Amino acid sequence: MTMKRARKGSSILDRLKAEEAQDVLRRLLVAHPELCAETEQIARSLLGEVTFEEVADEIEYAVQAVDVEDVRGRAGRHEWGYVEPTEAAREILEETVEPFIEDIKRQADLGLEKEALETCKGVALGLYRVEHGEGTPIVEEAPDFPAEAAARAIETWRTVSDGHRRPDTFPSDFVDQFVPEWKDMILRIVSRKRKS
Repeated sequence: MTMKRARKGSSILDRLKAEEAQDVLRRLLVAHPELCAETEQIARSLLGEVTFEEVADEIEYAVQAVDVEDVRGRAGRHEWGYVEPTEAAREILEETVEPFIEDIKRQADLGLEKEALETCKGVALGLYRVEHGEGTPIVEEAPDFPAEAAARAIETWRTVSDGHRRPDTFPSDFVDQFVPEWKDMILRIVSRKRKS
């Protein structure tokens, strides 16, 4: 199979899908292992470009973008049984938030502690905005979800990476300024003893 020539001024690299770009990078690094250190440095730099404000905006947008029709489609009678609207809403919201939780784990596992904390703070702030902002129809179906998901994000941040528990602190200035109504919940989470 021959590839058609790209239009003038257009690079084939700009048109690759994500998985194709990953494959190209892998092959390039196999062919030129001397580029590994520089590539690693660029990757760390890229992963380090995270602020809690950006993450908060992303998660708030992601939750608000969920269509209530998706809940209706999952709720109700199905061949495997009946699904309550609240259960359907929780499932969809969990699927929406899960990539952000995975980012916290990935960053911590890579030793990017500052970035993991920024992502965690962003998840908490975004969910706080969802809970305390104008009504989001899907959250109205599962009103406890934002606080519970924020608690999960903080617990994840607190316990990932080499199985070591982080100090029993979470930035109090952040809590006081951005998520004050969750202060008691956050204190309970960070002071909880970790299961052995």
